Amino acid sequence: MKSEIERYVESARPEFEAKLQEWVEIPTISAEPERKPDINRGADAAIQYLRSLGAEAEKVETPGNPVVVGKFITGKDQPVVSIYNHLDVQPANEPQWQCEPFAFHKEGDKYIGRGSTDDKGPALTALFGARYAVEHGIPINIQFIWELEEEIGSPNFEHFMKNKFKELTTDSVVVSDTIWISRGRPAVAYGLRGLAPMRLILETGTKDVHSGVTGGAARNPITELCQLISDCYDVRSGKVRIPGFYDDVAKLSRTEMDNFLASGFSVKRFKAAHELRKMREGDAADIASRIWARPTFEVHGIVGGYTGPGVKTAIPYRAEAKVSMRLVPNQNPDKVFRLVRKFIKEHNPDVEVHPESFLGPYLGPHTGPYADAARDAMRKAFGKDPAFVREGGSIGAIVTMEKYLKAPIVFLGLSLPEHGYHAPNENFDWEQASGGMRMFARYFETISRMGS
Repeated sequence: MKSEIERYVESARPEFEAKLQEWVEIPTISAEPERKPDINRGADAAIQYLRSLGAEAEKVETPGNPVVVGKFITGKDQPVVSIYNHLDVQPANEPQWQCEPFAFHKEGDKYIGRGSTDDKGPALTALFGARYAVEHGIPINIQFIWELEEEIGSPNFEHFMKNKFKELTTDSVVVSDTIWISRGRPAVAYGLRGLAPMRLILETGTKDVHSGVTGGAARNPITELCQLISDCYDVRSGKVRIPGFYDDVAKLSRTEMDNFLASGFSVKRFKAAHELRKMREGDAADIASRIWARPTFEVHGIVGGYTGPGVKTAIPYRAEAKVSMRLVPNQNPDKVFRLVRKFIKEHNPDVEVHPESFLGPYLGPHTGPYADAARDAMRKAFGKDPAFVREGGSIGAIVTMEKYLKAPIVFLGLSLPEHGYHAPNENFDWEQASGGMRMFARYFETISRMGS
């Protein structure tokens, strides 16, 4: 005989899929200002759904995009848990998409569409787990914080928290925006890398010029930026050459390294899941450390010159490189920016350095009652103890919530490497959604008993 939670999850599937379709088909792309009406439409859809389930809900305006706040209040003296997710998504302009990215596509148990796994699917999964807890009398108050600027670095989230934190008092926070090691291998993250993105711009003239007439005399901003980037870091090893860059990097403890190795991380599976044909050499310990616990320097794009068919023999007058550094605990984004800017000015003083939104790294506890509750919930829902590891990505809101809410933060992610965060053909699936509903229901039940 099926348990009560199993019957609930099974009956919830049509509604979950219908709601995921509705949300995926709203292109809430925070990086594109012209999508502002879609951002508001996405926020309004979320508020409407929360209210239809009996929750209180409001759209909190900021200088940028709004934040959706929802609350299931079961009793004034009950413990409070806050769930953070984001409802904005990445652009979807990659040519490898096999279907329209903002037209929900279902293939068996697989749901394809931009935002399906990052982060609308996990947000809905947590909501369905919360609804079960409330409908079944679990004595806990659950509030939702759904951001719509996470994908652009959460530039206005601190404004939101500064003005609303007194109304968001909570005993703990749970975040569902992280990735497992592999299918069947649950993972609970306890650390995130920070992010320091910037644009490097070099102009050497006022127009493109003929390479036959001016070649040899005219400076080429594209090649100069390429040289500068090569000065910044070793492309083969990934080692950053900027003096002082590694000075504040927190050393990985032996216990953490043991946890990384015990996680079952596999270089072969990692390479296959992310469809990498080539990658830097290293064993499991080295690669796991690289993606979870070491800082990086990356180039995301170089813009300049002629990019049409064939070759146009002109020397461009302007070039721009879009770069970023992932940072680890103890590194400060502002300090790193100063080091980078100083290095660049010493090597090519004509290059302009324009910072974007910075995010600090985060390192939380991986032991204690909330970590134990997370371990129990994952084991109960998915049949295996989770690995406790760090996450290579960044979530700007985490450090801000830590600052204002002053509550323990636990990560209960559901996405898989093959789900394709930020990639073409992004997807989510019913196995993770259904297990996630069971996981959240169990987690809420466990923490409702804390302190009782």
